[in-house]
Amino acid sequence: MVGDQEATVLEVKPFGLHGVTYYDVTVGFSDRTVERARLGPEGVPDGLQQGERVLATRVANMVISLRRP
Repeated sequence: MVGDQEATVLEVKPFGLHGVTYYDVTVGFSDRTVERARLGPEGVPDGLQQGERVLATRVANMVISLRRP
């Protein structure tokens, strides 16, 4: 239920809320599944771009953070 899985960033959309930048991200996994997540600044590496390879931390099949390998 908890673990890291390699993924490709398909889309990153930053948006501001009460002075803090949050991110709507879409990632694709090697099994061709696609997941969306709304993450705070602590869960997204600086300067994240579409097409990057990342490690997605998943808990209960939900992406809770992304990091560069």
